[in-house]
Amino acid sequence: MILHEFVDFEILRVIWWGLLGVLLIGFALTDGFDLGVGTLLPFVARTDIERRVAINTVGPVWEGNQVWFILGGGAIFAAWPPLYAVSFSGFYIAMFLILAALILRPVGFKYRSKREDERWRAAWDWALFVGGFVPALVFGVAVGNVLQGVPFRLTEDLMSIYEGSFFGLLNPYALLAGLVSVSMLVMHGAAWLQLKTEGMVADRARTFGAWAAIATIVTYALAGLWLAGGIDAYSFVGPVATDGPSNPLMNAVVKGGSWMAAYEARPWIVIAPALGFLGAALAFLGFRTDKEGWTMLASKLSILGIIASVGLTMFPFILPSSIDPNSSLTVWDSSSSHLTLFVMLVSAVIFVPLILAYTAWVYKVLWGKVTASDVVDKSDSVY
Repeated sequence: MILHEFVDFEILRVIWWGLLGVLLIGFALTDGFDLGVGTLLPFVARTDIERRVAINTVGPVWEGNQVWFILGGGAIFAAWPPLYAVSFSGFYIAMFLILAALILRPVGFKYRSKREDERWRAAWDWALFVGGFVPALVFGVAVGNVLQGVPFRLTEDLMSIYEGSFFGLLNPYALLAGLVSVSMLVMHGAAWLQLKTEGMVADRARTFGAWAAIATIVTYALAGLWLAGGIDAYSFVGPVATDGPSNPLMNAVVKGGSWMAAYEARPWIVIAPALGFLGAALAFLGFRTDKEGWTMLASKLSILGIIASVGLTMFPFILPSSIDPNSSLTVWDSSSSHLTLFVMLVSAVIFVPLILAYTAWVYKVLWGKVTASDVVDKSDSVY
């Protein structure tokens, strides 16, 4: 027997669906606070010293945090090729905006201190704001569109045809999902600043963080209610082969009903949205009581719950089609081959723990607060 056949194809598909979620959550938990700090930068830091303090809290770690983003994109490409083809082509302009905004971040970090000019530095500070706000918003907008279904169809030879437009992505529900994302990551960034700074920067971060926690709860609740009562779900017609070939057109899918049916079929998944609300509520209390470590942990808990609730609610659908439900991509019919998933799993078992160990070591080495004296002494300042 070939080695990969020891693990069922169905199980490998579920494992890689879960690992994709882990990578996306890992990105939000790490680079998410970088995006939040960038979004908050013009508001929590009023002087050049304060802004350098805020920047230096993320300066040493942001590049390592983006590893999760790269891993997520690589996992989609290798484990779910149809998903990569449809999403990266259909969301091309949105992806371009994200990449352009992310490119502004390293440029802003490197160039803002090249000149002793207030307007020069203010311009780059706003560039860092764009580099934090735009990806946070667009990621949420993308999730909102995925929940509604994306306007694509597959031809008989499985070539994807996208029939939407960029402005079509900016529909009301998707924008609400974008606000959930922005609120969530601003809360996370404020928790990081509270943990890593002191004085006025930390005080302002606590204020903005408390409001962001409230906004997260409100927008997440509104998005959930809208999803329950105003967004059609997708479901299979008849039995589906969970270990069959990766051809979405072999299964019949209909659009209708509510996504909340998932909670009737699998009641245990209610733990995800519960964690989303509970984490944000605990983060609010942490900001109000200045419990730095607990606030950061609660913020992470909220992000975990919110992102997990999307995947668990949609399972087994990954990317539904709003114009041709039968073209919808699911866990059971849009993966790579059995052998490919097994080889990737072996690689993940080896390398992901190494990445986690290295990340933990870096954070341990860089532990502690960044103060004004640190940035005044340029030997201790990154930017």
